[in-house]
Amino acid sequence: MSDIDGRAVAKALRAEVAAEAARLRAEGIVPTLAVVVPTDDEGTAWYVRSIRKAAEKEGIDCRVEHLKAAPPNSVGLDEIVAKLQELSADPAVHGVICQTPLPEGVTLSQVGGYISPFKDVDGANSESLGRLAAGLRTFAPATAAAVLELLKREDLTLEGAKAVVVGRSTVVGKPAALLLLNESATVTVCHSRTKDLAAVCREADVLVAAVGRAGMIGADFVKPGATVIDVGTNPTEDGGLVGDVDYEAVAPIAGRLTPVPGGVGPVTTALLLRHTVVAAELTKTHG
Repeated sequence: MSDIDGRAVAKALRAEVAAEAARLRAEGIVPTLAVVVPTDDEGTAWYVRSIRKAAEKEGIDCRVEHLKAAPPNSVGLDEIVAKLQELSADPAVHGVICQTPLPEGVTLSQVGGYISPFKDVDGANSESLGRLAAGLRTFAPATAAAVLELLKREDLTLEGAKAVVVGRSTVVGKPAALLLLNESATVTVCHSRTKDLAAVCREADVLVAAVGRAGMIGADFVKPGATVIDVGTNPTEDGGLVGDVDYEAVAPIAGRLTPVPGGVGPVTTALLLRHTVVAAELTKTHG
């Protein structure tokens, strides 16, 4: 078994992004990402800081828009929508993301539609998912796109391969399945009501675990030699992270396996930056 090194893939992506950002800056276009943060969640704050640091290192301006509300009130739907509309209309901003978690009673499906599809660099607008389903050019959610990026960087033949995606969220499972389908893989999507889940997974040449349950995918889920992409990021009591795959059990069986951390996560951040640069490039044709 060999680990798929997400950090190495992310490093290569960031180098490509930096070169493209420098070219755009030379043309007078400053790639700019806006991150709307509607909560005071500490984990969110750490992640947003990491995005800003990575963006600025690669020549992308990063605007963090903190939405604050006086206690005990939380930021409301109207305030989030107004900010997303403002940023979508701002010609100086090329990419817009609304960071989760959202305030109680607000869902990403409610607010995502207010992000312009041309600036929807994390695929939150349902129009982006629809375009992905139709095989049209769009921005897929960065985590789902990271799954495909890792597979492509491994030079795997996806055409005709049997792919199983465990999880059907609109953030990872569904878009990852669509991306694989667009590569002519034969795709099965599994979920909590799938009968004999382990048996279905054992058929996969490519297995994508995106359920949010620590260690759920064990040895009996994996065909010998299969490529396993672990999207899970489950916090542990000691402050660490583990994936949806039982790494120690699966490693002797899989042909390739992404570790957690160091697999999908770094590539997700790098792709947010690449999407922003692509969106900035599109302003030359779409305005």
